Amino acid sequence: MSIRYFEDMVAGQSIELGSYEFTSDSIIAFAREYDPQPMHTDAEQARLSPYGGLIASGWQTAGVYMRLLVDGLLGHTESLGSPGVDQLRWLKPVHPGDVLSARITVLETRPSETRPERGIVRSRGEMVNQDGELVMQVEAVNFFSRRPLGD
Repeated sequence: MSIRYFEDMVAGQSIELGSYEFTSDSIIAFAREYDPQPMHTDAEQARLSPYGGLIASGWQTAGVYMRLLVDGLLGHTESLGSPGVDQLRWLKPVHPGDVLSARITVLETRPSETRPERGIVRSRGEMVNQDGELVMQVEAVNFFSRRPLGD
């Protein structure tokens, strides 16, 4: 796969990033380390919660999205990082056995006015479960290198 630059990002373009299956073990391990709430760490207590069972931390879902984003796109680009996330929404709970697919859609691109060697890309990332339900959505801005002259 060739390296992508800012000029390769086009508004309206969607890129499929791959998928990930959540397991009880992965949900519990993540939550014990980073989000130790009972609905994420204890199957018995989670059954009594409004979710009716164990669910993944939204932060785990976001972390999985980030991994898929790097593997499916950023690792093959001249990425220069991000100034932050504009919006992050967890729309539905993620249960053990759910397989989430990730995609990113380019919303807007523009050359940087202050740094001509870079461009700015605004995008929407989505995680969709095996039933086609949107479970997470994130809007962010990323910086990418411009294509070198002569390329």
